[in-house]
Amino acid sequence: MAAVLLAATGAEARPLRVLSLDQCADQYALALAPDARLFLSPRADDPDAWMAAAARGRPRVRPTLETAIGVRPDVVVRSWGGEPRMLAALERRGATIVSLDDASEMDGIRTNVRKVAAALDHRAAGERIVAGMDARLAEAAHAPAPNRTALYLTSGGFTAGTGTLVDAIMRSAGFVNLAGMAGFGAVSVERIALQPPRRFLLGFFDQIRGDWRGVGRHPLIARAAEGRVAAALPASVLTCPAWFAADAAVMLSKGQGGS
Repeated sequence: MAAVLLAATGAEARPLRVLSLDQCADQYALALAPDARLFLSPRADDPDAWMAAAARGRPRVRPTLETAIGVRPDVVVRSWGGEPRMLAALERRGATIVSLDDASEMDGIRTNVRKVAAALDHRAAGERIVAGMDARLAEAAHAPAPNRTALYLTSGGFTAGTGTLVDAIMRSAGFVNLAGMAGFGAVSVERIALQPPRRFLLGFFDQIRGDWRGVGRHPLIARAAEGRVAAALPASVLTCPAWFAADAAVMLSKGQGGS
C-alpha cells in the first residue's frame, strides 16, 4: 500500500490514514509512520508508553465499531485490541489489518517491525529501527559469568522464566535467569527469605500507584533487594514487545537504576 494515496480525482494526494487499536500498536505506528494521519488508542500517551511524548497532540479514538468505521483507515495496526466484528467490517471496507505477534525473542521483534513497516509502505523506516535495535543489543552484550545471575521481580510479585521476552533481555545482557521455570509465575516472600538471589532485576516499580500492596513491595523483599538490584526497568520498556527491549538490555548491562 502506498504511503501517500491518491484521492478519487487522481489530482490530489492525501496522507495514509492509520488506526491503532491498542497501546502497543501505538508505539509501532508512531515510530514507523509519523507522517501519516494517525488515530491512536486512548492509552497512547500514558506514562508506561515508550512513545508517550510523540503521541501528544495526536487524535485518539476509542476502538468501537462506529468510531473505527468513521475514521476510514487505510491500515489498522493492532496487538490485543479490536474485536473480530470490527476487524471484519474494516476489512470489508478495504482496510489492511496488520497484527503484532507476541514476540518472546529479539527475532520476533524484528519480524513485527518489518511486518508493520511493509503494511505502512515504510520499509526503510523499519530497517532503521531494526538497525538501531541491533546496535543497542551490541552495546548491551556481555559475556555470561558465574556471578552474573538475577531474578526478575515485578512490584506485583511475579517473575518471568524461559520463553519470555524478559528472559531474552536478560540473556542479551549476559545474565542467567534465576526464575527456574517457563513463562510467568508468582514469587513468594518465603522463597526470597530462604533463598535470596544474588541480584534482582526489578520491573514496574516506577508505577507508584500500581500494585502498591503487591508482594514485590513487601518490606522483607525490600530488605533482601537492598544493594542487590542489577537494574530497575521502567514499565515503558516492558509493556510491549518492541525494539526498545534492546534499551532494557542496555539498562541491565550497565546497571541503570540498580544499586
